[in-house]
Amino acid sequence: MPEIKATFQRQRKYIFLLLSVYVLGWGFTPYQSIFLGLIFGTCLSLFNLWLISRKALQFGEAVERGEKVRSLGTVSRMATAVFAVMIALEYPEKLHLISVVFGLMTSYIVIMIDYFLQSFQLRK
Repeated sequence: MPEIKATFQRQRKYIFLLLSVYVLGWGFTPYQSIFLGLIFGTCLSLFNLWLISRKALQFGEAVERGEKVRSLGTVSRMATAVFAVMIALEYPEKLHLISVVFGLMTSYIVIMIDYFLQSFQLRK
């Protein structure tokens, strides 16, 4: 299972890079609500990525021991998304709803890009 940990660390670096760009956008552009929404959604997306990697490690360990596994935490990740949307709806002047949703999708986009980069490097 060390490849799951390495993959998570690599993807976490990409997300931190995106977060630093979003912070610069929040600080130096007039679109503060959009960038704050991206920051908020991406932070929760990073939490969801950590959650799924932790659950995948637990799943692998349980399979090795021959035990049953309840779930991979789908409900927890959905609850995080609902929480983000509720906060964005509560503070529409501070958080742009569409950018919060795009921020929530950031980890999935990073996962796909990382997959293509890694498969491209393996072919060489």
